[in-house]
Amino acid sequence: MTNPHLIEQIAERVERLLVRHEELRRTNELLAQQVESLTHERDSLRSRLMAARARVDALIDRLPTAASVLPPAEKEDL
Repeated sequence: MTNPHLIEQIAERVERLLVRHEELRRTNELLAQQVESLTHERDSLRSRLMAARARVDALIDRLPTAASVLPPAEKEDL
């Protein structure tokens, strides 16, 4: 015959497992949302970095070369 006490213990463990499963499911959902949010933020920051880098490169390209800026006496030393 089955022990009623054993059945109660198993039922309690099953209930605890179900509660823990739900907690983990919710935690996983929150973590997935955080990953998605951080991925969007990373992509946005990467895009802004690339745009800033392009602007800096454009400014560097507009700078005069050292030879065109130096006075004639210093150009002879080069």
